[in-house]
Amino acid sequence: MPTPSLRQLNLFAQMVASGSISRCARDLGMTADDVARDLASLEMRLGYRLFEDITTDGTLTAAGKKTAQAMTLLSQGEAEGWSADAEQAQDRPVASSNLPDRETIILTAPAPVFGHFQDALAAFEAANEDIAITLDLTVHLADEAELALRRGKADIAYFYALGEGPALPSRYGWSEQINLYAGADHPLALRESVVMEELAITPTLMMESHNGLRRIIDDALESAVIRLGAPVLETDNLFDIITILREGAGCFAAFGPMARDLGRMAGIRRIALERPLPTVEIRQAVRPEAPAAAMALADFLFL
Repeated sequence: MPTPSLRQLNLFAQMVASGSISRCARDLGMTADDVARDLASLEMRLGYRLFEDITTDGTLTAAGKKTAQAMTLLSQGEAEGWSADAEQAQDRPVASSNLPDRETIILTAPAPVFGHFQDALAAFEAANEDIAITLDLTVHLADEAELALRRGKADIAYFYALGEGPALPSRYGWSEQINLYAGADHPLALRESVVMEELAITPTLMMESHNGLRRIIDDALESAVIRLGAPVLETDNLFDIITILREGAGCFAAFGPMARDLGRMAGIRRIALERPLPTVEIRQAVRPEAPAAAMALADFLFL
């Protein structure tokens, strides 16, 4: 998915408005356990915590507050996102900082990447009281980043790539290894080493085809001439993916915080491959006309 599902975003918004998990569950006609499960799935998808302690008063973390501020953009979804085909579409509203006397820097990044430097952003804002950072979590890939920067809808863009492309000058941030996961009792999970040829005949679980993470994983595997088996399920519902993984019905490719969290879950194991799968690069690009403060922030995030 390029963004969390609208259902998850609505649940997050209701939790913020309600202030407690019990009131949120009552208002939505759900059980508190179901609300907690879905919000935990959203946090796993984003790669960072939204709430200090969801079981008490639902106090937002600093990253949770930033995510709430970005809700206007998040709820747009990919259908009206920064795809190359949407250049002629009507401009989307940018989340307002509500502080007109402060200079605003618009930073766009996949949610898990934002989780990587959320503390640095908070430190930069604290040290520069005349600057407000507006967050957009809808951009994932290079073509989306290039369009957002070119149209002045972002000053700094982080995105997933397999290297620097000719259309968008950028600098390398870091790489994240793609790994393959399966239920702890899956035949491949029990092996000390699995050859690549076996992957092509192994059923898989995949995110939906429009999902930015799915697209970059597909591109990375294709570039390395690695084929995975046909999907038995394509969904952006992580709870369903985790459940079916544990049941041993297939394997699942992931990287970044999602891979980290999968590797820590009971009943799920990383498959030991004969050679590593490709890595995905996280790259940063800056709009040439961006204000000096944006240039300073872009450099600060590399310190």
